[in-house]
Amino acid sequence: MNFTLHIWRQKDVHDQGKMVTYSLADIDVNMSFLEMLDTLNEGLITQGEEPIAFDHDCREGICGACSLVINGIPHGPNQATTTCQLYMRHFNDGQEIYIEPWRANAFPVIRDLVVDRSALDRVSQASGYISVNTGSAPDANTIPIDKKHADLAFQAASCLGCGACVAVCENASAMLYVAAKVAQFALIPQGQPERTHRVISMVEAMDKEGFGNCSNNYDCAVVCPQEIPIQFIAQLNREFFHAALTSSEFAQPPHPLEHEE
Repeated sequence: MNFTLHIWRQKDVHDQGKMVTYSLADIDVNMSFLEMLDTLNEGLITQGEEPIAFDHDCREGICGACSLVINGIPHGPNQATTTCQLYMRHFNDGQEIYIEPWRANAFPVIRDLVVDRSALDRVSQASGYISVNTGSAPDANTIPIDKKHADLAFQAASCLGCGACVAVCENASAMLYVAAKVAQFALIPQGQPERTHRVISMVEAMDKEGFGNCSNNYDCAVVCPQEIPIQFIAQLNREFFHAALTSSEFAQPPHPLEHEE
């Protein structure tokens, strides 16, 4: 298979960057997308050129590090698929392919196709965890959890944190990511003691990092490799509204008359 690749090249965060075109021939149909990029890089190195920088790690669809926008779609044309699990047989021979990094103010480009996604880590660090000391693991039947909630919590916890939801959103919103992190603990007993603090802290951190508001287009759920459902955003809103009405963590705005002289 032969391809024409239009790839974003950028030296560093200060470089303006541009699309550069490459021709690639004799690509095996069973190559993964990342293996195809490996082949391209081998040729560039042989020619004395700088290889293309791109993120990857497990290459098994587990970590979500392979963050590429392919022909305008995060992770490419196949749903419920990470870039590393996308194969060249899913493209047509002679096809032009445009490859770009995640596009979001909160994800600055480090080099070429690599972006800094540590903003998502900081949002999770704000309270996306259970801090209580649980000691040794309890017996499985010590804390009963009904199957419906257990299944939903497990589904929410399957979020890879890849940031595809942010990359596809016109407002670069991280709502689906935050919703998954909040829901996975809100649905189980172990997450109840910090339930209110968690949603307040994570939403505030999300806003601080510069992620936009939810666009209500729901493209985030479409491109999510784990198929995290949009219903978790609705639950995040309910959690936040409840916290706003009941928690003392929300600072009350001063009365307008207090500022008059």
